This record gives sequence, C-alpha cells and structure tokens, in this order.
Amino acid sequence: MDEKKNNGAQYSNEPCVDEGWWSSVLNDETIIAEPQTIHDLFSNEYEINMSNVDWDYVQRIYQNDSILSLLVYGFNRGGLLVEGENIQGFVPISHLTNMSSIDTEMERHESLPGYIGSNLSLKIIECTPIQKRIVFSERAALAGEGQRNNLFASLKINGLITGKVTNITKFGVFVDLGGIEGLIHISELSWGRVQNAAEHVKIGQEIQVMILQINERNGRIALSLKRLETNPWVTVSQKYQIGDFTPAVITTITHFGAFARLQEGIEGLIHISSMSNDEEDENLYPKRITHGDAVTVKILHIDTDRHRLGLELVKIE
Repeated sequence: MDEKKNNGAQYSNEPCVDEGWWSSVLNDETIIAEPQTIHDLFSNEYEINMSNVDWDYVQRIYQNDSILSLLVYGFNRGGLLVEGENIQGFVPISHLTNMSSIDTEMERHESLPGYIGSNLSLKIIECTPIQKRIVFSERAALAGEGQRNNLFASLKINGLITGKVTNITKFGVFVDLGGIEGLIHISELSWGRVQNAAEHVKIGQEIQVMILQINERNGRIALSLKRLETNPWVTVSQKYQIGDFTPAVITTITHFGAFARLQEGIEGLIHISSMSNDEEDENLYPKRITHGDAVTVKILHIDTDRHRLGLELVKIE
C-alpha cells in the first residue's frame, strides 16, 4: 500500500491537517503593526518598511538556508525588529536563544530593550513576499547553514523523530527538530480533551513525536504526540455498552455540565440534565462535584467516529 493511501486509512477518523492549523503559528508576530518603543509607547519609529527589501536576494538566502548577521533596531510585544542591507524582518521572542532560560512572559518582554543595537546571527524561517513578511530565528541558526535542507530530506510522513519543546501556546506546542520547528496542534497532544498544553509537556523537554505533514515550501511540519499511543476510541465501543457503569474522574465543569475522564484516558460529557432529576438541584451541581472528584458514571451514548461519549452521573465517591 502506498504512503498516501496508508495515511488515509490510518487517520480517516482523525482531524484533518490543513492550513487552518497554521493560522495561529507565529501568532505573536502579527502585532508588528503595533510596534513598541523602549518606553512602552507605540511609535512609527519602529515600524518595518519593507519597500527597501530585495526579495530575490531574500529568496536565495532562504532557499540556501544561509545565516545572516542583522542589527536589532527595535522591538514590540512579539519580538525584535532587525535589518541589514536589502533586508528587514522580525524575530519572534520564542526564537531567541536566551529566552528559554527566562521563566515568565513578563520577564521575557522586559529583556527585549537590551537587544537594541546588537547584532544577531539569524536564519530566515518564513518568507512570504506577497504578504511582505520575513521571519527570522536565532535558534535555527545554531544548527548551521544548510541543515534545514538536509533535515527536510530526511523526514518521512508517519516517521518518528525526537525533538525539544521550545514553546507552548494555547493552540499547541512547538518542537525543535534540529534546526526546524514543528507544531503539535493541541488536538494531537492527547486522545482526551486538552485544555492546557503545559499539563502534557514542558519547555526544554525532549519528546518523541510522529510526523503527520511536511510542507518544505512553507517550512511547516505537523507533528503528533498522541499517535504514539493506541487510539482508545478504536476499542471503546467494544469494551463498553450503553447502560454500563464505570469509574471516572471529573476534569472540567461548565455551565452545561461536566467532563469526566475514563480509565482509558478518553473524556465524556455529563450533561446537566443527567446530573439530577430535581430541577432545582440542577442549578446547584457545581457545589456537588469539583475538579478531580472520583465518580461513577453510566454510559448513555457512544460515537466513536466523532469521539463523543455521553455520560450520566451516578455516584460521587
């Protein structure tokens, strides 16, 4: 079976990996239009003027995976503004080598003024002339010139690779694969619901991941952590039947009910209507259960294709 067909057969019930995944990639850098001065005031002094950029030159640098030395002339809430002859662009905070040793986001932002006037060794990690956008990385430059092309040549769909977690965001986790960063979308961290990616991985942690998608043209690699484990949704309908009782743990409480995690790691919804037969008591359910409570639930509905499980709260342990 060829690779493409195998991918479709293996992941036909999984979320599609498409450009929507990348809509928030390098999210902080989109605030370039709102530059910040050393005095935390916004000023046109620090806007990027891309009219002087030689795009043919930039494309050659990007394709050759070359390293440039550029001057830091400004910064904003997302990172540093840099320039050189015929080139200007942006370095995200997450791509500065010294930032991994700084604990808080506030401290990272406070350190940015100290870069003004310095020269950084950088690689281009994103180049889109149509959008007049050039994004650089100091961390990628550590891998040396040409390593990006060598790494892309070695990557295989469904292959496994070890990398280091470099950044954790609300939409996923970035992993350095040795000069190129891949993204584990939040939906690919666990077979269960993920509310906080930091509960699953830590910055600086080395992890093994599966490669889902490779786009060398855009320099984008989609990764998965959960697919290294057996998909519990494949066997859930075989193990459980409608009406079965099973232990669970409350993970999230919402205005419409609560989510509970079964022993297999998957989560189901206990709708508020399944918590009590007493209409008045339904409004009091947050006082009855809390995050982390051990409970017994009844299986009401199983939808393995859509990864949905309906539960009824039977007992609080």
